[in-house]
Amino acid sequence: MSTIVGEAAATKPSKIRWTIFVLLLLMLAVNYVDRTSVAVAMPLISKEFGIEPAYQGILLSSFYWTYALMQVPGGMLTDRFGARRVIGFSTLAWGVFQAMAAGCTHWITLMLMRLGLGVVEAPMSPAGGKLVGIWMTRSERGRGATLLDSGAPLGVALGGAIISGLIVWFESWRAAFIVTGVGTIALGLFAYWYIRDHVADHPLINKGEVDYIEAAHKAEGASVSDSGNVRFIDFFKYRSVWGLFFGYMCMQALFAGLLTWMPVYLSAVYGFDIKQMGGAVFSMFFVGFIGELVGGWVADKWLESGASHSKVFKTIFGFASALATISIYVVAQIHNPLECVIMLSVTLFFLRWCGVYWVLPSLLGSRQRAGTVGGLMNFGGNIAGIGIPIVVGLIVQATGSYFYALMLFAGTGIGLFFCSVFIIDYRQRITSV
Repeated sequence: MSTIVGEAAATKPSKIRWTIFVLLLLMLAVNYVDRTSVAVAMPLISKEFGIEPAYQGILLSSFYWTYALMQVPGGMLTDRFGARRVIGFSTLAWGVFQAMAAGCTHWITLMLMRLGLGVVEAPMSPAGGKLVGIWMTRSERGRGATLLDSGAPLGVALGGAIISGLIVWFESWRAAFIVTGVGTIALGLFAYWYIRDHVADHPLINKGEVDYIEAAHKAEGASVSDSGNVRFIDFFKYRSVWGLFFGYMCMQALFAGLLTWMPVYLSAVYGFDIKQMGGAVFSMFFVGFIGELVGGWVADKWLESGASHSKVFKTIFGFASALATISIYVVAQIHNPLECVIMLSVTLFFLRWCGVYWVLPSLLGSRQRAGTVGGLMNFGGNIAGIGIPIVVGLIVQATGSYFYALMLFAGTGIGLFFCSVFIIDYRQRITSV
């Protein structure tokens, strides 16, 4: 009897796939801690360097210029060289740029460091999206995608607390940048050791988990594992690619607006100091982190019950984007700081349900092309990251108010709803011709 029990235990699937995605969550969180650091420290940086609001917008957006431009190349590099190599190199390099930013003595040189940070961070999300298709089964990809993408709101939440805490502790924003940069380098070394591009290659996985994943992928059929060649220009023949591009652009426009300008907004409109601002940012974005995990869980459980991808994703994205839009509109109508933070938290809770978008590159593009499709999607998202901080800065400087900026955010929520419900065809597959 003991022999039989031992054999059964030996074949019980291990959980390596989940530990990989918890690691990716941590890495994306650190990614956002690093990219959020300038927004959190902006009241101090702008005072030290004498930066007006319009130039603050340029500095805040500069990261996204190169980050957006490198999305598609980063995705293609991932498809060619594998996620493990790309993630390892990317993480090491962005730690270096984060630490080097501490030595800047002018906002122009700080902007150059942010441009470099954008280049090396760019492949991270497409590479993670590819790993969703490699490691997760059909009924697990919602949770896998949101574990990956929920690093964004968690990183912003932690970034607000960590960066403001380090600034207070060391009485220096420069020391805060050095500490986070060194921590990122250490994490990159560990990630390269742990992540694998092929399930069976992982040194800690057992046969039960390998068989479970491979059987699930086989059951999905050839439509999600087509290995033929598709010319890059042919991706744009698919309606769903355009829907992903513009839908994720709208989602990231709202998220990037909250990420880059809400600390400044809370300071300017409600008089929050660095400690209050750090606490408010943590609360808002941690709620967004919880919301993203809830969205992934709902998607997986609904798919597991036998519902179609089209029904599940249209409903989830439509519901979430509608409530996020209503919530950000309400923010513009209230004047109480506590109510403002609560409604911003509600906005982020539902907006982050749309992190399930990261299921779509491997669903629509196959595991072989998930990096490229994810790169295209994230390119659209980060075009918004380039434009929104600048536009908001110009609006605030021209009007002396944040009202029209908040209305712009509400408009992006409407765009997210339209693309998710009416443009993306969740049954469409990008196949070789």
